[in-house]
Amino acid sequence: MDKIKMTTPIVEMDGDEMTRVLWQWIKDELILPFVDLKSEYYDLGLVSRNDTDDQITIDAANAIKKYGVGVKCATITPNADRVKEYNLKEMWKSPNGTIRAMLDGTVFRAPIIVNGIKPCVRNWVKPITIARHAYGDVYKNSEIRVTKEGIAKLIFEPANLDSKEEQLIFEFKDGGGVIQGMHNTDKSITSFAKSCFEYALSTKQDLWFATKDTISKIYDHTFKDIFNEIFEKEYKDKFEKAGITFFYTLIDDAVARVMKAEGGFIWACKNYDGDVMSDMISSAFGSLAMMTSVLVSPQGYFEYEAAHGTVQKHYYKYNNGETTSTNSVATIFAWADALIKRGELDSISDLVEYGNNLKASTLETIESGYMTKDLKLISSLENITALDSKEFILKIKENLDKYYK
Repeated sequence: MDKIKMTTPIVEMDGDEMTRVLWQWIKDELILPFVDLKSEYYDLGLVSRNDTDDQITIDAANAIKKYGVGVKCATITPNADRVKEYNLKEMWKSPNGTIRAMLDGTVFRAPIIVNGIKPCVRNWVKPITIARHAYGDVYKNSEIRVTKEGIAKLIFEPANLDSKEEQLIFEFKDGGGVIQGMHNTDKSITSFAKSCFEYALSTKQDLWFATKDTISKIYDHTFKDIFNEIFEKEYKDKFEKAGITFFYTLIDDAVARVMKAEGGFIWACKNYDGDVMSDMISSAFGSLAMMTSVLVSPQGYFEYEAAHGTVQKHYYKYNNGETTSTNSVATIFAWADALIKRGELDSISDLVEYGNNLKASTLETIESGYMTKDLKLISSLENITALDSKEFILKIKENLDKYYK
């Protein structure tokens, strides 16, 4: 077959450990035989980030702004152990956090539904999409380890220095402790709200939003107020015409309601809540490797990635020559969705069709009983064949080939 032509590159961001290995296999077996791939490549592996003082992450984010679509492999966010392991210059920040801040986007994560794998929560019959605010909070925090007696204060000094605000946080008397400062901006919260409302309209799904405004009477309440103001002014009539609703509640009440719901809605969360709840949703629906993730900016930039980490334990086994059975579905879907979006933006129907065929081939492989070990443990299918990492990708290729004979 003639390879599908592309006119505009996508931004390709390589990553770390086992997902980096899968990344190359997916390209070699599932993409390059079918697509004349145009990509602008950035190596966001930890070694490369360290060598460039993390400038490569900034360059990648700017490239997404230029081309509009990016696809990203999972990457390491280093802790103290990783600093030693990789001999890093410093404890570099999360590349995901850097890119999210630069694009001012919202992360939408949804489970990949496949026949034969039932959610742990028996009443969940439709996907639950997590919309995670992609800026601020603990991910842009400042922290101090307190080892002496003293007073901690929250201070804001306006640019003109004429009305400094100051509040007591805590007086440390009996030993040490910790202090953490967080922030957010009205602009970012507004972008978050509008992205959620627009995504709900485009997917025809109800939108839930939750904070803890009864406790955080300024920080969280600001989120609530901005969401409500924008909805009333700009989206109330649109939601009514679309037959969908916007629902606000406290975060603890939202968790209780979600557990009893059937799914089929978008759950908008602040940054930390979204980080935690997306893992809970993905695991309950089957596997952390069975979840799509896309960062959507108000300017119309899209960055697709797997919602899981770099599968460190499998990578160590792989390096020791052992065979692994690593689930690559989320990474495959990230590639597929990025190419679909590129095809939509460039009006290349063959590229859109290819992306949909790639996703269908992946699901067909699992539903026919061929899957990685993590899925075998939770599948209700009979006559299951557990495949190793490479075998699973090659089996998907067999199904994908059928679309192009």
